[in-house]
Amino acid sequence: MAQPVTVVLADDQRLIRQGLRLILESEPGIQVLAEADDGAEAVALVREHAPTVALLDIRMPVLDGLRAARQVITLMPATRVLILTTFDADEYVYEALRAGVSGFLLKDAAAGQLINAVRSVAAGDALIDPVITRRLISRLTLAAKPPDPGGIPAQLSALTTRELDVFRLVAQGLSNAEVARDLVVEENTVKTHVSRILTKLNLRDRVQAVVLAYESGFITPDPGIKP
Repeated sequence: MAQPVTVVLADDQRLIRQGLRLILESEPGIQVLAEADDGAEAVALVREHAPTVALLDIRMPVLDGLRAARQVITLMPATRVLILTTFDADEYVYEALRAGVSGFLLKDAAAGQLINAVRSVAAGDALIDPVITRRLISRLTLAAKPPDPGGIPAQLSALTTRELDVFRLVAQGLSNAEVARDLVVEENTVKTHVSRILTKLNLRDRVQAVVLAYESGFITPDPGIKP
């Protein structure tokens, strides 16, 4: 029998917390362990309960969601962090993802999207709302370095030729199945390559891989994308 996905959720509005709990606990295999109404309490509860997922609002008293997320990621690296908010300013999204947050979903997302997001980040995948994805790509375009004249950035020197092929496609937003089709290999082979890439580059998930690909100059921004 599969282990349940456990959640600590934090939002300073009680009605929103109650709604989130009802949605999540209506889904078999998801269990909400505790609720917090500020970021500091959220960090304490995550340390106490060691949940699979910490669901955090970005704007909370005492300690905001971004700082709480950083503490959770440092203190409890096995817990995945999912940010749920109405506030989608570029700088918050970008900094949260760089800090190691695994998912970023807007509060007006449907119940099914929330459940899918929790399950996805619990499984080790990364999830970003499509609206936020477009904003992130624009932000990455601004942050991107020019292509490395040597061909391969130094940060990626540990990767094999095949791993670089996989990394490039992952950084372009392709799923494992899409990478497998592009490279004409089995999807399980792609999963193995992705796992090795993340380990070698000391990255938590695919989102951080996308950030690194742009910041290192490995991926050249599409001139058609306007920030």
